[in-house]
Amino acid sequence: MLLYQPESGYCYNSDSVFLYDFISSFKPKGRVLDVGAGCAIVGLLVARDNPKIHLEAVEKQEAFIEYAQHNADVNKIDYKLHKGDFLELEFEDKYDYIISNPPFYPEGAKKSENEMLFNARYNTNLALDDFFKKVSRILKPHSHFIFCYDASQFGLVCVALEKVKMRVVDVQFVHPRLIKPASLVMIHARNGSKSLMKVWNPLINFNGDELTQEAKDVYKKANTQSIKCQL
Repeated sequence: MLLYQPESGYCYNSDSVFLYDFISSFKPKGRVLDVGAGCAIVGLLVARDNPKIHLEAVEKQEAFIEYAQHNADVNKIDYKLHKGDFLELEFEDKYDYIISNPPFYPEGAKKSENEMLFNARYNTNLALDDFFKKVSRILKPHSHFIFCYDASQFGLVCVALEKVKMRVVDVQFVHPRLIKPASLVMIHARNGSKSLMKVWNPLINFNGDELTQEAKDVYKKANTQSIKCQL
């Protein structure tokens, strides 16, 4: 998949690629909404590999809106893009899946002076309680919310989901290296579920200086080619 990105500012990384693979493992179908699409990598990869979905997305940054639509057009994927703040937008219908790689750098982290990076990275732009409340309102009953977050905030995520009657049913922690603590957690939550949590085997990105075979397989499956440019 060919993906155009800004020459400077926020660019997608392994979080987005691993999240795409995690989402695709559930074989999504129906109406899917990608919240905070950025250049649209997660939603477009999921749509490419799962032809039974109808993809929509939300993005508020003007620069990313242009890149997301361009990437959808270049890759010939039907795409409905909602322009604006997710918390302020109104949606006519409900969704079968909501997916997201949201901003999750915590309060207290050193803030970037770059506006694009600030909006894409820091959770002050999309507080957990407000985010999950809106998600629960626009999901169909017993539907799916799949996203990634900072692993150190997993406890806070679970508490915030419980407040809106959603439960984590699948979770996978991502470790940058074999001997390093998890830096990312990928979460599959459902509304109205009574299932116990299934904890997947961890995903390790590197073993020493080499990518693990699992990581190589995910990158190979994604098969992305990034072009940094000014649209």
